[in-house]
Amino acid sequence: MFEQTFKNIDDILYKDAGADSELDYIEQTSWVLFLRYLDHLESEKADEAALEGKAYKYIIDEAYRWPNWAMPKTADGKLDHHKTKTGPDLVKFVDHELFPYLAEFKQKSIDNPKSIEYKIGEIFSELSNKVKSGYNLREIIEMTDGLPFGSSQDKHELSHLYETKIKNMGNAGRNGGQYYTPRPLIRAMIEVLDPKIGEKIYDAACGSAGFLCEAYEYLYNRMEKTTANLKTLQENTLYGKEKKNLAYIIGVMNMILHGIEAPNIIHTNTLTENIRDIQEKDRYHVILANPPFGGKERPEVQQNFDIKTGETASLFLQHFIKSLKTGGRAAIVIKNTFLSNSDNASVSLRKHILESCNLHTILDMPAGTFLGAGVKTVVLFFTKGESTEKIWYYQLDPGRKMGKTNPLSDADMRHFVEQQGSFAESPNSWTISVAELAKSSNGSYDLSVKNPNKKEEAALRQPQAILEEMRALDEESAEILNSISELI
Repeated sequence: MFEQTFKNIDDILYKDAGADSELDYIEQTSWVLFLRYLDHLESEKADEAALEGKAYKYIIDEAYRWPNWAMPKTADGKLDHHKTKTGPDLVKFVDHELFPYLAEFKQKSIDNPKSIEYKIGEIFSELSNKVKSGYNLREIIEMTDGLPFGSSQDKHELSHLYETKIKNMGNAGRNGGQYYTPRPLIRAMIEVLDPKIGEKIYDAACGSAGFLCEAYEYLYNRMEKTTANLKTLQENTLYGKEKKNLAYIIGVMNMILHGIEAPNIIHTNTLTENIRDIQEKDRYHVILANPPFGGKERPEVQQNFDIKTGETASLFLQHFIKSLKTGGRAAIVIKNTFLSNSDNASVSLRKHILESCNLHTILDMPAGTFLGAGVKTVVLFFTKGESTEKIWYYQLDPGRKMGKTNPLSDADMRHFVEQQGSFAESPNSWTISVAELAKSSNGSYDLSVKNPNKKEEAALRQPQAILEEMRALDEESAEILNSISELI
């Protein structure tokens, strides 16, 4: 039922003049789904209050509640066609009354940014209704109204389908791919860091909030289900920041569908914050992230960092190190060229991480791990507060060509997780001494992945591999040029 409903909504959006891509589909589905969820949440809270003999104060005024504008019904539960808005009247109401009313919540709740009221205001301040046909919108609303939110199984299925939509957005191309990190990789990263209830978990470039959602699932499934623990997990555990409007909205919606009522995601550009202003109260026990790379930041943004560079991912890495508590653990996805770039900033940053943290593990991911992007990535695992003496490398080899039809699986990650616990040696894993590395690389701290257990093959690369790399480089160049044009 759920899957078919989502497919039917996409079909309607495809026919509408205002929605042009998978990005639009998920954006428009999100705001309708959010309002349907909000109605369910308010109904549940009103019922709970009634059982306690109390009156519930609704967040949304009566005229703007789902049963009144979206799905007014007769006494026998059928749609009341006399009160139902459709066609141009529906679009006019949504664009000129509903959205402006909901957007006002941001100003009204500005002193309480963690509240659901503030999230409502932020979401409807940042997006617009793109469905041009009020008849199409009427169909979408009626389909969404039929989705059940009642049981935990319902919510689990809805969250799974929403994740699938995010993944499809990644398949649609590079613009969508930035929102999606393969979930098996995220789960493996979390398993290695093994967060505990009471620890604060952070992602400063959270996108669709995949890391935070998976961390929530990991903790929820392992913790004792006490009232105190549930409150801690809901309110004081998961923190994120996101710069882009659509990613922010998707992230909030994704966390809500996973069971987090008022996600602690802030809509901001993390890199505009001066890392010298980060204090102990601002620090976290666990950081999980896949920060954007390839962007070029303005000189004034670079002034917020000790190591000046325009490379976005390198600035984020400095932010993560500064944001970790002493003894805090991090797992960060980064482009593999970071390990060997010879520019002064890259060398300084590698030296900084080795001296201020124990970079105990580097996981080398195969090409094709990230759908829609041909770049090679590694994952850095480190603990803050002690210098690095040895680094354990693991070169993931699933034994097949990765891609849309052969995506990364949990089974692919199992051997890495098992071996990492003891830093075991194997044909795919080895350990290097940082002291020896510093000597052999003449102080450049080149951390390139060089498996001593495998002979380098002199065979020429396949044409397809060359074409994929060329396409990836073209896409990255286009992204950099776009970033530069935005700065001009």
